[in-house]
Amino acid sequence: MQGQIVSVNIGKPKELIYKGKSIQTGIEKQPVDKPLLLTKVNFTGDGQADLVNHGGEDKAVCVYPFEHYAYFSSEVGLSLFYGAFGENLTLLGLTEEKVCIGDEFQIGEAVVQVSQPRQPCFKLAHRHDTKDLPLRFQETGYTGFYFRVLSEGVVSKEDSVQFLRRHQDEITISYINEVQYKDKSNKEKVKKILSVPFLSESYQKTFMKRLQLLEKQN
Repeated sequence: MQGQIVSVNIGKPKELIYKGKSIQTGIEKQPVDKPLLLTKVNFTGDGQADLVNHGGEDKAVCVYPFEHYAYFSSEVGLSLFYGAFGENLTLLGLTEEKVCIGDEFQIGEAVVQVSQPRQPCFKLAHRHDTKDLPLRFQETGYTGFYFRVLSEGVVSKEDSVQFLRRHQDEITISYINEVQYKDKSNKEKVKKILSVPFLSESYQKTFMKRLQLLEKQN
């Protein structure tokens, strides 16, 4: 399983007006051609405004599959550009049904690991002026995902994305999205997801709460 970098995208948080209120968001990423240092928390020159939902070591790099651009262009009618969904890496060849929690990749000098799906939020809707955009992400499963950084290093657009290793449980991003948004009451699947040691802390908390609720109902 190999991937290809289509675009590397960065951007600092900006102030936007949403429903009459001022918000800070780092969703407006722009493509860059120069090599960048990838640290434990982000690319040099990048930033996240909401560090609870979008930042930290578990969510250092936001990834979005280039394959889904065609759907949002043709079916939703969006006028798209690289970094359109706030992702740091637009990648070809690594979609949600292929990628598993704990998968490790070498990208340039850096080593990264898949930590969780990306959770679509209202800022996507605001950026593209499309109210149901987060819901479409959930319904299609075209969410993208996050990398944590195991080894820092310089990354450039020309670098290959080399698969290194996979955890034995093989829990895909698509599997987690299915349980998160559709098969919500499947206790055994929730337990299976929680058994993966490389799942991000925030998703561990989310599914632990889900499991506790399901056990109370039985």
